[in-house]
This record gives sequence, structure tokens and C-alpha cells, in this order.
Amino acid sequence: MPTPLAAMHRRRLLQQAAWAAMATQLPRWAWARQALRHDPFGLGVASGEPLPGGVVLWTRLLPPDPADAAAPWAGPLTVRWEVADDAQFRRIVQHGNATALPGLAHSVHVEVAGLQPGRWYHYRFMLGDAVSAVGRTRTAPAPQALEQRLRVVYASCQRWEHGYYAAWRHACADQPDLVLFLGDYIYEYASPKDASGLARTHGLRLPRSLADYRERYALHKSDPDLQAAHACAPWVVTWDDHEVQNDYAGDHGRGDAAEWLPLRTAAWQAFYEHMPLRASTLNSSAFQGLQLYRRLHWGRLARLHVLDARQYRDLQACRKPGGGSAGAVRPEACPALTDPQRSFLGWQQEQWLQAGLAQDARERATHWSVLAQQTLFAPRHYPSGLQSTDSWDGYPAARERLCHALAQQAPRNTVLLGGDIHQNYVCNVPAPPGAGGAPRILASEFCGTSISSRAGTTQDKVDAIRRINPHVLLARCDERGYGLCDITPTLWTTRLRAIRDPLDAGSDAYTLARFAVEDGRPGPQPA
Repeated sequence: MPTPLAAMHRRRLLQQAAWAAMATQLPRWAWARQALRHDPFGLGVASGEPLPGGVVLWTRLLPPDPADAAAPWAGPLTVRWEVADDAQFRRIVQHGNATALPGLAHSVHVEVAGLQPGRWYHYRFMLGDAVSAVGRTRTAPAPQALEQRLRVVYASCQRWEHGYYAAWRHACADQPDLVLFLGDYIYEYASPKDASGLARTHGLRLPRSLADYRERYALHKSDPDLQAAHACAPWVVTWDDHEVQNDYAGDHGRGDAAEWLPLRTAAWQAFYEHMPLRASTLNSSAFQGLQLYRRLHWGRLARLHVLDARQYRDLQACRKPGGGSAGAVRPEACPALTDPQRSFLGWQQEQWLQAGLAQDARERATHWSVLAQQTLFAPRHYPSGLQSTDSWDGYPAARERLCHALAQQAPRNTVLLGGDIHQNYVCNVPAPPGAGGAPRILASEFCGTSISSRAGTTQDKVDAIRRINPHVLLARCDERGYGLCDITPTLWTTRLRAIRDPLDAGSDAYTLARFAVEDGRPGPQPA
């Protein structure tokens, strides 16, 4: 059976031949109308960044042929959009036009305003006679509203070859209010030559240009289960490393900076083009950075601090600039590991986060302060004595600064959500040495497994790690899936959802474990 991308290319080739024949027989206006009979919304629709009065709607238009430079695809296209109370669009509440620019791959980011807070809506796009799939989205509650329930899916890491996206089908069936995607939306690698044990392969090369990154997103977004998950609820997204290059750190990637920095710029632009983000995310028109750390309010129930742990971090300890992947080191052989000047988030983001958490602590009106970030936060000591350099463990001074801030001005409840490691971890976040008072728990942590990416370790090794880390309550590897959180004013419940067979596109799912955090009592408890 051909892959979705192969089928998409085949459809495009057939369409290209038809359009070429029509172009020799029809007037220009008639040819353009016929050309739009293909599905320009082949990458689906999405929404995100919910506010009490609005939301961002996204799509990207696909031409009949990706290389088509003929009219109308050489220039801007006008897309119509509608927002309605109902899926049949009998009660349209907002509508308008948006311009899809070729310089942004004909992507569309509509910032809808004037909606009612705490409401579900339906939306769609139209181009000529083509109509997109219908998406479902919702607005955040009013600032002073205390919602009685918020259901959140958190997920990360969806390498195409390692598994089908059945997890997204089940996540959509769970009917979340919000999806938090925590990084590694795409993987930049070419498919391995040995396809044994893989769910599927692709023919894309390691990205070298903006066009390559755009094609990589088109590959991932061709998956129907991922499209359905985008269409079922608003998303809040951040990135990790594979959206650009494995283990990159701020300005540091592999190879010469003259080649690396333009590659990073291209990758960042492609990320913006394919995500439901606001225009204010852009730091500049030249894509020299994206403003991804931000706060979102869910009334008084929850406040989300969304972090960016890639763009501003210092180079991993004892890694040479321009060198290969980050690894693990022995602390005694790597003095830079404990350098107090090194930052995981960058100093400006550190101060922004500490100020936001201090405000949560002062106001006390926010029931749950949520840190949506990339990776495992709690310490993970290895029996070998080695220490990871790419995670928070590689920046222990930065983690200690954040823990001290939590200890000194503790929000009502703090929960950290993470991904990256392709394993499920549930942890107490302990106060650091020197924080004062008796040893205590500062926060709760749920670090999720991958949607499809392999773990790269064994359960025996993970069990050995857990035995020497008493704050780790659960550690499981090689179970793909996502986390499902039900949040109320008095209780946070997380279910770790796992897929039985990642090589089966129709796989069922099950609950691996369930933990709860009570209001005012930090630390997860089995539920």
C-alpha cells in the first residue's frame, strides 16, 4: 500500500497532466477555475492560541503541483473563512477573507476576534469551489470564570517511520478542550536504508532548504489521524530540536555557522507556516526568531506558562561548537556542567518565568500553574554515574534557580508537563538543597512518552534508574501514546494512555497508569 505522501504525489501528477491539457484549450480564467477543482486543503485545518474572545485558525493551500509557478499559484490567493455555532454552518457568527502569500507557502493564520468566552465553535475555509474539512475549536473562559473542568492532551515526538499515529485517533476520541504539543513535531532524518521494524518509510532527504522543511511538514500533516486531532480542538504548540536539527542549542548547530544559521532560519519559518500561531510570534520578518514562550489563561482554573528550551539555551556542557550530538558526561570530568552562568531557557526567559510564577503565588486566584515545556525536569541520576547534557540535568544551576523561585514564592499548585525522552515519567519535584526547612515537594511532574518515536533504551535500564531516584514514582519505556489530564478546581488527574501496537494503524489504546494531584498537596498519588 502506498504511503499517504506517495498517494498525494500521484494525485498531484495526475492533476498536473489534466491542468496542462486544459491550459492549452481553455481561456486563462476558465483554466484557473478548473485548476481549483483539486483539494487545496490537503494538509487539513487547525486552530490554536485560544483567548476568551478569539482563536487562531490555520490552513495551508496546496497547488495541483508543488512546483507550479503558473497563475494563480505564483501570487497571493484570497481564502474565505467562516466560524459558526453549528457544524452545518446554519448559524455563522464570524466570517471574512484572508490572504495566503506564496512567501509563506500559502499558509493562512486568521486571528478571529469577537467570539464569546468559554464556547465551542466550528470553522472552515473556502477557495473557489473547494471547501475544507470542518474544524472544531473553542475559546478560553472569561478571566474571572472558574471552570469546573479542563481536559488537556499533552504529547510530543512523532517520528514518521517509527509508528503510525493511532495515538492521535484515540486522543481525538477523548474529546480534549486543549492539546499541548511539546516538541518534535517533525523529524529531520532521511528514512533508514534498513526498513525492518518500521511502520512506513519516506523518500525525503535530510533538509537543506526551506523547501525541504516544507515538504517534511507536508509529509507529517498528510496523516489522517494527525489531521483529525488538529481539527478536534485548539492546540498550543512549542518546539524542541528535531524541528531544526538534533540537539541544536541556540546559535549552535552542526557544521559551519555560515551554513547552519540559514538552515535554522528556514526551519523556523517552516514551523511558523505550519502551526496555528499568531503573527505576534514573529520576532522579525526575516525569521531570526519566534516568540514561543508565552502565557495562556484558562480563567481562574489554570495558567499555562509555555516554554522554549531550544532557542536561547547555552551550548551543552563539554560539547564542541559545530560538533556532533550532545551526550552524557561524568560530572567530575566536565566542570562546565555546574557553571552557574549557564542557562537552559536563557536569562530573559528565566526571569519572565520566575516573575509569572511569583505573580501566581501572590494572587492565589489561579488554581493550577502549568509549565508546558520540552523534557524531564526532575533529576535523573544514572547508575553509571553519567549525566545527560541535553536535558535539564545538563543545566543543574538553571534548574536549581527555578526550584528556589518555587520554594520562595510557591504558586497554589505547580504541575510540569514534558516530553522528549520517549518514556513516561511521573515524579515529585523536590526542593533543592539549601532551600531551607525540612525536605519537601515543590511540584508535580508528568513527562510523557512519544506519539510514535522509539525509546532507545530498555525497561531494565529504566527500572535501575528508578531505584536510585526516590522522587521518581513511575518510569516506563517503549510505550507510545500521550497524557490525558482532567483538571478541576480541587483535583488534577492524569491518565497515561498507551498504544498496544505502534506498527498497526488501527491499534487500540489502554490506560497504563493513573495519578492524581490534590489541590494544595504537591506530588502525584496513584489513583
